[in-house]
Order: sequence, then structure tokens, then C-alpha cells
Amino acid sequence: MNFRRYDPTRRALLSGFVAVAAWSASRSASAESDPWASLRRPGCFALIRHATAPGTNDPSGFRLEDCATQRNLSAEGRAQAVRIGDLFRANSIAGAGVYSSQWCRCLDTARLMNLGEVRPQPLLNSFFQDRSREAGQIAALRRWIAELDLSKPTVFVTHQVVVTAISQIFPGSGEIVVMQRMPGGQLSVQGRLPTA
Repeated sequence: MNFRRYDPTRRALLSGFVAVAAWSASRSASAESDPWASLRRPGCFALIRHATAPGTNDPSGFRLEDCATQRNLSAEGRAQAVRIGDLFRANSIAGAGVYSSQWCRCLDTARLMNLGEVRPQPLLNSFFQDRSREAGQIAALRRWIAELDLSKPTVFVTHQVVVTAISQIFPGSGEIVVMQRMPGGQLSVQGRLPTA
């Protein structure tokens, strides 16, 4: 009979190899699931809920063209918006195509991020006060995204209701949800990045 003798050196080497292989696989998986890495790839974009603006909803009689009639960013929200831009730069995204809801708290968030020219996009506007607009607006937004040039980093600054309708995620103020446009126009969540 041929019995194998216990060899502690061989066992230690085998255990070390298994540990290194597992570490390597986990690093590879985490690199693939890194939302920042996804955002640097063509075909991906960031949905960002505007930075902190205390309260809920807007006062009755608010007007898009008059920021004084709207719920606006607090000092904390303005600082948060600057930090969001810094986060992008710290993750090798110094510039982006930036689109924003026409609400002042979104436009201010987008401008304070300082990632590029901010283009107002009505399809990113809130429908919180008129839910009858949701289905038509979200369908039109999906069609617009399907045609949009996503060859460079792209950012949409919008509202909770829009982020949730597109991603099924309820974001915190200033939270980033990274999405990918898939073949056929489907949108896939790649990750989320809280910024509070």
C-alpha cells in the first residue's frame, strides 16, 4: 500500500495558492463592479439626485423661472454639490456632458459640480406634483437616452422621482446612481455612490 505522508510544507503552499487565487478573483470581481470604472466606459451615465435642499415638494405657486419661489439648496447642499464634483475629479473624470432639470436646486447642483457646461433638459424635471405626467415623460426620457451620445462621461442632475422611475432606486440627496445603456436600449444599474 502506498500511503501519502502528511507534508506541512506542501499543505502550506497549497493553502497559500488557494488564498491568492481567491484574493485575485475578488479583486477582479470588485473592479468589474466599481461604479466609477463603469462611469468611465462609453455607454454609461450618472443619475444624480440634486444636493441637499431642506423640506419636501415646492411651495404652492412656485415658478421655474424664479428661484425665490422654489425649494433651494441649503449651505450644506451647496458644499455637497462641490464635493460631488471633487469626487468625479478624484476618480479621473474631470469633465462630462452635464444635463439638468430646470429646477434651480438641480441647476445649482450641476453648476457647482463644475464638470462642464450645464444644459437644461425638461425631461429631467420633477413630476412629483403631477404624477399623471410620469409615464409619458419617462418614456420620452428613455427614448432620448437611447439616442444620446454616451461616448464620454455623462451626468444627469434630476429629482428623486425621476431617478426612482429609471433605476428603481430611492436615492438620498446628492446620491449618484450609475447606469449603463444596454443593446436594445435597456438601462442597467451598475452601482450607487452616496455622497452625503
